[in-house]
Amino acid sequence: MPKSLNEVSDFSNIFTRYDIGAAVQKRGAEDVSTDKVLQAIATGVVDGDEDMVLENTNKALENNEPTKVIDTLIAGMREVSKLWDDGVYYLPQVILSSDALMVGLEKAEDAMGGKAEKKGTVVMHCAHGDIHDIGKNIAAALIRANGFKVIDLGSDVPEDEVVKAVKDNNANLVTGTALMTTTMSAFAKIAQMMKDEGMTTPFVCGGGAVSEEYVTSFDLGVYADQAKQGVEMATDASSGMSWEDMRAKYNLVM
Repeated sequence: MPKSLNEVSDFSNIFTRYDIGAAVQKRGAEDVSTDKVLQAIATGVVDGDEDMVLENTNKALENNEPTKVIDTLIAGMREVSKLWDDGVYYLPQVILSSDALMVGLEKAEDAMGGKAEKKGTVVMHCAHGDIHDIGKNIAAALIRANGFKVIDLGSDVPEDEVVKAVKDNNANLVTGTALMTTTMSAFAKIAQMMKDEGMTTPFVCGGGAVSEEYVTSFDLGVYADQAKQGVEMATDASSGMSWEDMRAKYNLVM
């Protein structure tokens, strides 16, 4: 006879991350360190386990430089990126892993006595009138996890707020996503407003409603069709690549 809820003491078959179990069967994340504590940090990031990351980050900082811990955290997130690319991980796992990484990163930065130097700054948003932010959230998690400062303005962001954020933060790159054809027209307006301000910041645009033909019809625009392109594009922009060169690299229409 089935037990009542009050008689159940083993919840292991109920509160189980089956997504992790399935991921391991399809493709296991590779080890990133031979040190058990450092590897536990990376595993915690892959599993999206904040407690595991925090506990082992504290242990690792007793015998390792904060920079080594940060490198391990980022290496763990790279494994998450691979799982995402392989179709093993989806948005929930990426967000959990990103949150776990940030817990360890904050602890390591505190041990350094300040914030770790960022590779560059990226301003991200969803077009004015558009609330569909899944693609933006995935790209933001991956870009942030790879060492960039991300200014996430959220969804339904007015054009002037985007331009102001790019200017105030001296951003290397700005991105916009739109799922509706009625909202993507904001991108051309933003690009023109930036040009009027004398800005040449590459403006990466993507989303379900957005086409390469549209984005390459205005100056500064670079088209992206996948969230995972964000990291490489942020790297290029932060290294000084112009919007023209980025368009030539990533788009067929120049």
